Amino acid sequence: MAPVIVVPPSNRSVVAGSSETTLECIANARPVEELSVTWKRNGMRVTSGLHGFGRRLTISNPTSSDTGVYVCEAALPGSAFEPARAKAFLSIIEPPYFTAEPESRILAEVEENVDIVCEAMGVPPPTLQWFKDAISISKLRNPRYQLLAGGGLRVRQLRPEDSGIFQCLASNAGGEVQTHTYLDVTNVAPAFTQLPVDTTVTDGTTAVLRCEVSGAPRPAIVWRRGNHVLASGSVRIPRFMLLESGGLQIAPVFIQDAGNYTCHAANSEGSLNASATLTVWNRTSIVTPPEDRVVIKGTTATLHCGATHDPRISLRYVWKKDNVVIAPSSSSRVVVEKDGSLLISQTWSGDIGDYTCGVVSEGGNDSRTARLEVIELPHSPQNLVASLSPAHGHAVVLSWVRPFDGNSPVLYYIVELSENNSPWKVHLSDVGPEMTSITVRGLTPARTYQFRVCAVNQVGKGQYSAETSRLMLPEEPPSAPPKNIVASGRTNQSIMVQWQPPPETEHNGVLRGYILRQSSLSVCRRYRLAGLPGEYQQRNISSPEVSYCLVTELIIWTQYEIQVAAYNGAGLGVFSRAVTEYTLQGAVPTAPPQNVQVEAVNSTTIQFLWNPPPQQFINGINQGYKLLAWPDDVPEAVTVVTIAPDFHGVHHGYITNLKKFTAYFTSVLCFTTPGDGPPSTPQLIWTHEDKPGAVGHLSFTEILDTSLKVSWQEPLEKNGIITGYQVSWEVYGQSASRLTLTLNSSTLEYKIQGLSSLTTYTIDVAAVTAAGTGVPTSSTISSGVPPELPGAPSNLVISNISPRSATLQFRPGYDGKTAISRWIVQGQVGAIGDEEEWVTLCEEENEPDAQTLEIPDLTPYTHYRFRMRQVNVVGAGPFSQSSRVIQTLQAPPDVAPTSITVRTASETSLRLRWVPLPDSRYNGNPESVGYRIKYWRPDLPSVVLAQVISDRLEREFTVEGLEEWTEYELQMQAFNAIGAGPWSAAVRGRTRESVPSAAPENVSAEAVSSTQILLTWASVPEPDQNGLILGYKILFRAKDLDPEPRSHVVRGNHTQSALLAGLGKFVLYELQVLAFTRIGNGVPSTPPILERTKDDAPGPPVRLVFPEVRLTSVRIVWQPPEEPNGIILGYQIAYRLASSSPNTFTTVEVGATVRQFTATELAPESAYVFRLSAKTRQGWGEPLEATVITTEKRERPAPPRELQVPQADVTARSLCLRWVPGSDGASPIRYFTVQLRELPGGRWQTYSSSVSHEATACVVERLRPFTSYKLRLKATNDIGDSDFSAETEAVTTLQDVPGEPPRSVSVTPRTTSSVLIQWQPPRDESLNGLLQGYRIYYRELEYEAAPVTESKTLKAPSALRAELTAQSSFKTVNSSSTETTYELTHLKKYRRYEVVLTAYNVIGEGPASAPVEVFVGEAAPGTPSFLTFSEITSTTLNVSWGEPAAANGVLQGYRVVYEPLAPVQGVSKVVTVDVKGNWPRWLKVRDLTKGVTYFFRVQARTIAYGPELQANVTAGPAEGSPGSPRDVSVTKSTSELTLQWTEGRPGRTPTTGYVIEARPSDEGLWDMFAKDIPRGATSYTVSLDQLRQGVTYEFRVVAVNQAGYGEPSSPSATVSAQVETPFYEQWWFLLVMALSSLLVILLVVFSLLLLGQSKKYRNCGTGKSISNMEESVTLDNGGFAALELNSRHLNVKNTFSKKNGTRSPPRPSPGGLHYSDEDLCNKYNGAALTESGALQEKPGDATESEVTDSESEDAPPQHSFVNHYLSDPTYYNSWKRRAGAAPHRYEAVAGAEAGPAPRAVVTTQSAVFAPAARGARTPLTGFSSFV
Repeated sequence: MAPVIVVPPSNRSVVAGSSETTLECIANARPVEELSVTWKRNGMRVTSGLHGFGRRLTISNPTSSDTGVYVCEAALPGSAFEPARAKAFLSIIEPPYFTAEPESRILAEVEENVDIVCEAMGVPPPTLQWFKDAISISKLRNPRYQLLAGGGLRVRQLRPEDSGIFQCLASNAGGEVQTHTYLDVTNVAPAFTQLPVDTTVTDGTTAVLRCEVSGAPRPAIVWRRGNHVLASGSVRIPRFMLLESGGLQIAPVFIQDAGNYTCHAANSEGSLNASATLTVWNRTSIVTPPEDRVVIKGTTATLHCGATHDPRISLRYVWKKDNVVIAPSSSSRVVVEKDGSLLISQTWSGDIGDYTCGVVSEGGNDSRTARLEVIELPHSPQNLVASLSPAHGHAVVLSWVRPFDGNSPVLYYIVELSENNSPWKVHLSDVGPEMTSITVRGLTPARTYQFRVCAVNQVGKGQYSAETSRLMLPEEPPSAPPKNIVASGRTNQSIMVQWQPPPETEHNGVLRGYILRQSSLSVCRRYRLAGLPGEYQQRNISSPEVSYCLVTELIIWTQYEIQVAAYNGAGLGVFSRAVTEYTLQGAVPTAPPQNVQVEAVNSTTIQFLWNPPPQQFINGINQGYKLLAWPDDVPEAVTVVTIAPDFHGVHHGYITNLKKFTAYFTSVLCFTTPGDGPPSTPQLIWTHEDKPGAVGHLSFTEILDTSLKVSWQEPLEKNGIITGYQVSWEVYGQSASRLTLTLNSSTLEYKIQGLSSLTTYTIDVAAVTAAGTGVPTSSTISSGVPPELPGAPSNLVISNISPRSATLQFRPGYDGKTAISRWIVQGQVGAIGDEEEWVTLCEEENEPDAQTLEIPDLTPYTHYRFRMRQVNVVGAGPFSQSSRVIQTLQAPPDVAPTSITVRTASETSLRLRWVPLPDSRYNGNPESVGYRIKYWRPDLPSVVLAQVISDRLEREFTVEGLEEWTEYELQMQAFNAIGAGPWSAAVRGRTRESVPSAAPENVSAEAVSSTQILLTWASVPEPDQNGLILGYKILFRAKDLDPEPRSHVVRGNHTQSALLAGLGKFVLYELQVLAFTRIGNGVPSTPPILERTKDDAPGPPVRLVFPEVRLTSVRIVWQPPEEPNGIILGYQIAYRLASSSPNTFTTVEVGATVRQFTATELAPESAYVFRLSAKTRQGWGEPLEATVITTEKRERPAPPRELQVPQADVTARSLCLRWVPGSDGASPIRYFTVQLRELPGGRWQTYSSSVSHEATACVVERLRPFTSYKLRLKATNDIGDSDFSAETEAVTTLQDVPGEPPRSVSVTPRTTSSVLIQWQPPRDESLNGLLQGYRIYYRELEYEAAPVTESKTLKAPSALRAELTAQSSFKTVNSSSTETTYELTHLKKYRRYEVVLTAYNVIGEGPASAPVEVFVGEAAPGTPSFLTFSEITSTTLNVSWGEPAAANGVLQGYRVVYEPLAPVQGVSKVVTVDVKGNWPRWLKVRDLTKGVTYFFRVQARTIAYGPELQANVTAGPAEGSPGSPRDVSVTKSTSELTLQWTEGRPGRTPTTGYVIEARPSDEGLWDMFAKDIPRGATSYTVSLDQLRQGVTYEFRVVAVNQAGYGEPSSPSATVSAQVETPFYEQWWFLLVMALSSLLVILLVVFSLLLLGQSKKYRNCGTGKSISNMEESVTLDNGGFAALELNSRHLNVKNTFSKKNGTRSPPRPSPGGLHYSDEDLCNKYNGAALTESGALQEKPGDATESEVTDSESEDAPPQHSFVNHYLSDPTYYNSWKRRAGAAPHRYEAVAGAEAGPAPRAVVTTQSAVFAPAARGARTPLTGFSSFV
């Protein structure tokens, strides 16, 4: 035995210096006495310390040198065994020791940083830990304690509490050591190093008060002002900041910051204080600097300059102009006010410059500069000259000299003209400022013109230049033709022509009457034959007022060209474009075509040759010819072919597709627009004879071994005279054996003799005419075998699936012993199920050997299931089993949406409506179906726009963004994911009339007086009118005065000027002109025209007061007139004693800038009357008069009293305040001020401060309705304002109608006869009273009914109402004021309604909301009532749901969507299933993944989908469910399958049963096959009748308990569902055996007689014997197989032997034979059955390799398409409901000998037959087939 280490040594760790350590190694070997154990360390053998035969190694006093790997080696010396080895590692641990230690005591000051060193070593390296006062540093968590990389400790910013013992502990596995130090932190009392000092600063700057202190710990500094802490380490106030040095910074400094500030420093050792005073001066600065000003010459310029300064210092203003100091005393025009403002009156150009305001003071200096510009109106252009343009006709050249621009650049020039002494009007309104000459075009010949020019700058329009001399343009012929030429044929010899005169501006001559059309203008017209050379004929209409002419004496039905021109004294104008017109046609042609020749070209075509009728008899336009043909025996069946006219030579034409060999009458006629002419004389002609069609109903009777009778019927299409019939027959597949016989025409049957028995023949019958032999009718038949109905095809396989076709492969069924003449394919389309209808899809004829059919004309993206049948001469056989369900591929839609209509929606939109595609025309996934709209203007066909609609159910769409009043063409197409379908026919629509999109052109304005301005303009360009111009509006406002413009309306489109009156005097106006249609206003002209009314005498000055009244003097102060009406040139003050004569005034005049005057030398205590008036260029204005008493006893007036507001004077928006004036305080009242306050919390606001001093009442307007107010009043005299009067009682304005409609109105369908209306109330501020409720107006619209799921708000309600008929009257529904929703019920279904809302109070209704349209009839359904899951396995489940409680219409179906909550293998697949109809409401889902949670959503659909119902479910196996069953196996017997299994792992609860899942090979998905199997069962038997024949299956078993379905078992082996019925259980086998037994007896009895008549059997062998009848039947010559009955499965093997002398089998009885479809599949497969053969059974224990190809052909085709979301529940278990098992099929096995041989045929009725070989004897009649 080899050495083995039983106990190896283990790794050891010991502390250095220990007494000893021992390593042990126990080994074993045979013989054990020879075992040797040795030790090695690091490869060196160890000899010391060994004990116990080397098993233990002891190391005494280990040190680090003993560290290493020790190897134990066990060996048998002298043996071949390898030594056994084991190793262990010995490690030595050294205790730690310090290499650096801290001092025992460390002294440090506060705020210092201290490092405490500590370093240690050991094996392994020791871990260092720090402790302070026996507490770990890590537990203290002091951020100032920091461990250093070398192990030391750093203490930052020392504090007194840091004093203490710091310990350093080093430890490892060998032990621990510690060292310590004492840290002593010392303190120093604070001391000032720099004291704060007094500081003076200026307001707005930064102040710094210094304070520097030393000490330890660092002293804390606090700044105080009084008792308030301003800054410290913990306190910080804005603007006050504690500096690092200890100082205080104040930024910015305010005046209130002046005072004493104290710096307080303290630490633990003591504290101290120091103070300083801060002085703050108010900074002198300009707060209101002068601004750049531009003033008009002659006005006053004011440059403000306001400054602030410290009151303790003085201030001085210094003004400079262009850096030169202004001395106010040097000019009375220049005044420096006390507030520093500079006033310059009567400004002129010398005042232009830069003005600097300087402020000088002890508190600082400041200055600001501004620019003053003085501008004035530009001067008039000079030297204006007008001359005719030599280069352009109808043009004048103007030139002028550029004027002075008034110090403001010229913006543009205005050129005005006067035509024929008419008022001046602007011709060019924007001539560039750089121009000094211009060509004025567009003038009219024969008219006189004058011109003038003015310049416009910022100030306004300057003076016009001098007018030019009058200039006349020469007369010219009219430059335009008459307009709108219209010609129409009146009779067949006359044409009426109508026109309109040329535009007036194109007459180019002087009108000779009051009305322009009454001038000498005459019209000349000419005409000629269209298209023919020759001169025009002219007619002169001498009166210009006549605008029509009837041209007579023309030729019948002749085209003429007609032109019209105008003429005047200068000559003939241009002709209009030629219009062409025909005289009317006289009648239909009166003569037929000539020389008509008719000839039959072939059996179906006739040729016509003819000449046209004489031209004079056509009587119109020859529209063509009609060729007529009708059968002689059916004259009403007329065939008409229209031929276009050919104007070159002889006409010819053909009528095709006529009946063959038929007599036709023929004729030709000519036709025009009025109708057909007479036909030519009918001619009789026969179409040619042709080959006949196929004979009818080929049938066979009297079928014997050597003869049969064939019958037929005459062909339906004789195509000639039948001369006979041709009958041909041949052995099937052997054309050399063909025999043909011709029979006479009266023979319709023939008996064919001389046939070979039991031989298949092909028989053809064809009719014969003189043209040849027709199409033969062919069939195959076996002699002695009557034909039967064919069987059903099988094994239907679909391939090559395309959108519109599919290929059907199949195995033909039993042919009924004759050829198949037709194949019929039927299908279920869309709806698949046992109860659904089958329709014929295609038929194929004359293809007897077909195994593949192409199914055409399928519908794309549609589910199909097919079946087929075959037809022979006997009739149609049964249908095959149905195929699998397929779905054709997608394709673009075939059709466009239908019933497309277009309506005007608004000015820029059209509403398009259509009928959506039906589901059957989608040709693809419904989710991808949408519509595309393209639209364009007919006049711009190249600019095509498009819109895409993704909702396939949408029925209408509004095309937005169109041009107003414009016609559009629109087309639609449908599309899906594959492509787009055809475009629909174009429809046309026009947008609604809109507002003009452009302004009138050439707008000009001229001030006529001080209150009037004349405006002129031209019309809006025609493309921008957007409708009928109803008139113009002039918008005008006083610039800088009126906030909103006023308007003046000019009705009509012909007036293009207006005089604005009642304007302000000398006011600059902005003027704009716009055009309007019935829809609304267009765009105003831009830029606004600026025009100032002329100046006038000014109004009275205002605010006349007497602030200083003495006994002998009075100072009067006033303000300029509110209506200056021009530039104020000065004021006049006139005064007199009130008691003196009214004309004895003392008059004083002052300058325009003076606002006060002092009258002296007055009489004390006397009343004086003062009059004050202003002056402009137009003179003195209206004076302002006031009375004053020269006294010193004046005082402020008393407030008005007895304020009241009579209720009768209160309206919704105004009231009248009345009062009694109080005492005037010996100084006359100058005016009253009215204030009002809105309750409850409003502030007092001034309504007016200029109420006349004579008034005792005031109307207060612009109030809010239903609002409470209080009012008060004060009076003002020369001394000042009185106190306000007592407030009035609260007064409430009356209610008014609401000012706004309800907001956010929405209307949605609620049920099929109701809608839900929702809205928001109007804003509170617009209620104008107590809201009592809402009124809902609704009416039924007369739009076409089309469901719309959403309500729509119309943009142009007024336009919509114009389209609605009168009978769609509104109905009214009242709603409470507290409600904001209302359900409108009892509406008509399938109607469109319009709904509007108004709010109302006691006064009335407010404005209506925008109309909202809604379609009533159906609405979206509610949520499904429930959603449940059942039968949840690892791959499948059933999902069920309930019908919604509120269907809201006809439920069209449901949508089920499911998806995994998390991606499965990186893929998250969302599956959508649309279930049509309201039933079924469940779905089988079969593509789940085990253990995955799925999210399910279900929603119902009517006209739209309703809300979703959601739920989650997890695929099995369920938690606690059983494990998978084991050992699943399947065994198959003749008619059933048996599954067996053993129970698997139990679940949380006992197993309650089993279910079986199956997976058919043609689907590929597992589905539940059987359930409710008892829990004790371990096997289950399935009848093969439950399975689909020819399909293979896999099975698996799932255990079930209360937790759910468990893990499925592994799949079973694949097993076929083919039924194999034993032949000996069939009725035919019993019959055969009985017949065979009888035959044997007869043979024994008559054997001698038969031998005597053996001549027929001369060629037979003599070895015939019959033995062991119970086991087999053996034929003597070996030519037939033995049938062995030793197995339940009968497998047949054919051996083909070609031997001479073999005997044919006995002939079966003709009347007792019946053949299966399987037999004839083998028989008629293309081989000639002419040889004899043998039949033998395949042994029951044959191997699988012996199975022939036919077995594999029976397997169903595999396919990859699985409709995993098919919603038809009948589909899932359809494989259970297939027809019963097919009859047993015998299979051929290859024989041993080569060479062609006939096939034996075995039928299910136990009939076996084989054709006789050549030369063989014919078998006897009546023998059994198995003999």
